[in-house]
Amino acid sequence: MHIGQIRGRAALVVDDRALDIATASDGAFPSSVDDLYSRWSELTLWASNCPLGSAQPFNIEDLGAPVRFPRQIIAFGLNYRDHAAEAGFGVPDGLPPVFTKFASAITGPNSTVALPQGNVDWEVELAVVIGASARHITPAQAWDHVAGVTVAQDISERVLQMSGPAPQFSLGKSHPGFLPLGPTLVTPDELPDRDALDLRTTLNGETVQAGNTRDLIVPVAEGIARLSDILELFPGDLILTGTPAGVGMGRTPQRFLAPGDELISAITGVGPIHQHLVASDR
Repeated sequence: MHIGQIRGRAALVVDDRALDIATASDGAFPSSVDDLYSRWSELTLWASNCPLGSAQPFNIEDLGAPVRFPRQIIAFGLNYRDHAAEAGFGVPDGLPPVFTKFASAITGPNSTVALPQGNVDWEVELAVVIGASARHITPAQAWDHVAGVTVAQDISERVLQMSGPAPQFSLGKSHPGFLPLGPTLVTPDELPDRDALDLRTTLNGETVQAGNTRDLIVPVAEGIARLSDILELFPGDLILTGTPAGVGMGRTPQRFLAPGDELISAITGVGPIHQHLVASDR
C-alpha cells in the first residue's frame, strides 16, 4: 500500500492514479494524512478491500509529505560505519547520537529549498513512520508497529550545527524545507527486502551517496525497540535512521549545496524525491 498526500488530502496511490481516502470511504476516514496513523490497522483492512475503479490520475507536483505534523521526530546520527568514519568518529558505543528536527522543516517530495547562510549539506535517509504505539517492545515486534517507510533528505547547515560550546544539531537541521519527505509512504510488505534497501543521492546528475540499509549499525527494528525502552512512540512519529557516507562535509575538498543545484534522493522500492536549491532572499 502506498499512502500519499495530494493537495492536502490523504490518498491511496496506485501507480499513476490516486483514490481520495475520505471520499472513497464516505467519510469513515479523515482527509488529513496525519490523522490516519492512529487508525492504521483499520485503514489497512479497508484499503485491502477497497475498489480502485474511481481512482484518478494526479499530478506528481501535487504530492505533499506523507506525514506533516508528527508528534515526535527522532533522528539517528552516525548510524553507518562509513559515515561515522568520514565525520571523524568511531563506531558509536550503544545507541548512536539521537537528535530531533522540527516539524516546520518538513516539505513535500518535489520542493524548492532556500539556502540560508552557511554550509548546507545533504544526507539521504530511510524514514520510518510509526503506526501503533510502542513501549518496551522487542526487535522481533518492531516492524509490526511500523506503518511504512518513506524517503527523507536530512538537509543540514553545518556552521550552525557545529557552533557553540555544544553542537546545535537540531537547529542546524531545521531551516524551512530542510526535511523533504516522500513521494509516498510505502508499507513494509511492498518492499523487496525491508532490511536491505539501496539509498542514493545524486547532485546535478552525479552520484554523491550510495549505500544500503543492511549496513546500519543499529538496524531499523533494533533502533525502534531500543527507543521504546526510553520513551513512548506514538502513531505518526517519524524516525530518521541515519545516512551513509558521501556527505559534502566529509569530502576533500568539502562540497556544499549552491543555488541552482538539483538534488535527487532515492530508495529502492520507495521512490525518488527532488529538491531544487535557490538563494535565500534574507
